[in-house]
Amino acid sequence: MHSRAWILAGSLLAFLTVALGAWGAHALRGALSPEILEVYEVATRYAMYHSLALILLGVWDRPGRLSAAAGVCFLAGIALFSGSLYALALSGIRGLGAVTPFGGLAFLIGWACFAGAALRDRGRV
Repeated sequence: MHSRAWILAGSLLAFLTVALGAWGAHALRGALSPEILEVYEVATRYAMYHSLALILLGVWDRPGRLSAAAGVCFLAGIALFSGSLYALALSGIRGLGAVTPFGGLAFLIGWACFAGAALRDRGRV
């Protein structure tokens, strides 16, 4: 994906994350238990971290397979990690938590790819 696409994806996901976070803070505060609300907040926090990582990836603007893999892993991590936690918090279906570790693994692989791209690129300014 082109660097502008990472910036666009990260910006749109950050927008969505702010909206979901505000909805959770206001509309869900009385509807969910404090423990489940914490699960929702973790989903929001990690979605925002990785939305910003996508923007950073786009601003860094170093095309390559490792950079692309990092972005794809960040997107997958948001969908799997945050998505499963949102779904768990809103539906109460505990089995959805089984998906969450795959999202965490995608985040880890994404950061490793990002680091690998930076190491490979160390000679460029």
